[in-house]
Amino acid sequence: MGVIVDTCVWIDVERRALTPGEVAECIGNDVVYLCPQVMAELQYGVERAATPEQRNRRNSALDKIRRKPCLIVDQTTGETFGRLAAQLDRAGTPSTHRVHDVWIAALAIQHGFRVLTRNPRDFADIPGLDVVAI
Repeated sequence: MGVIVDTCVWIDVERRALTPGEVAECIGNDVVYLCPQVMAELQYGVERAATPEQRNRRNSALDKIRRKPCLIVDQTTGETFGRLAAQLDRAGTPSTHRVHDVWIAALAIQHGFRVLTRNPRDFADIPGLDVVAI
């Protein structure tokens, strides 16, 4: 089994609001996977750092995270995303303001993985997604 760790978890570890041990406890024996959307959000944080020290700290954290395997967005991911986005739109919870979260969910559903997040409400209404809150 695998787990995609949401951006907010990585950020809280870097900020020391969460310990790696707390994250490991939630993950258990699952393999941690990255996805392009999380990497984009983390790289954005590096680029937007307010100080050189903050940029170095974020870059150092990102270097460690890059060691994890990264999932590939493919045709099946795109089809899963399209179905999820349409379902959310029909349910009255538009997907447009949280596109990255829907892509993350699509990858997790496609591969049968869980999503570990500090923001479970961002994913709560996505059908078929296994969300673990930390």
